[in-house]
Amino acid sequence: MKIFRTLFFVTVIFITAVNISFGQNSTLKINFEHYANGKKIVLSDSSYNNIFGEQYFIKKLRYYVSNLKVNGQAFTEDSLNYHLIDLAKSTSIKLPLTAGKYNKLVFMLGVDSSRNCSGIQQGALDPAKDMFWTWNTGYVVFKLEGTSSSSNADRNRIEHHVGGYRFGNNISQFITFNIGEVVLKPDSISEITINVNLDRYWDSVNTIRISEDPICTLPGTLAKKIAANFPAMFTVKPE
Repeated sequence: MKIFRTLFFVTVIFITAVNISFGQNSTLKINFEHYANGKKIVLSDSSYNNIFGEQYFIKKLRYYVSNLKVNGQAFTEDSLNYHLIDLAKSTSIKLPLTAGKYNKLVFMLGVDSSRNCSGIQQGALDPAKDMFWTWNTGYVVFKLEGTSSSSNADRNRIEHHVGGYRFGNNISQFITFNIGEVVLKPDSISEITINVNLDRYWDSVNTIRISEDPICTLPGTLAKKIAANFPAMFTVKPE
């Protein structure tokens, strides 16, 4: 009888501990909203103008977000650590976190060098996602495709496939956000929104004119010039 009571007591403690642990599971959902000229971007159907008065249409807008940390907590699983934001498909990320208060988010816009030369991969890094060049040039970090009457390329194309990770051409970079005070309650979902302002793609640190550079499909000087504008595009949407 004494043994039975002991086992029962241990079992109750174990079940209670498990319930407490699982009761702390929460989710932080990060939404990415894309704007140009003060309005949400709509693929193909809406036109926009950059600061130079160049009108353009967007057909594709994709980029990699990886190596996320929330208050210093990193994620080791590929499914949580590498994300392809695609305006035509997925524009949000869900991260499992312990209930509590959080105020800092860090992520890499791009893909770390080790993954650029790790061979065939799965998930967001699958070459079938149409974001991979070759082992020598790696992943496309940011892809913008569209048309503009200001483009001197054939069919008035805009084709910006911005990437590079070797020999001084690495453009992947960390961006840090103060997200205020986000409170995650047990077994709940809290959301934050990051605005992506394409107006700053064309004009922030550097100026990018469609008439001068409608095509960028290799690592190098132009890719680095465009990439210098990336951090200015991303801001946390105020509550």
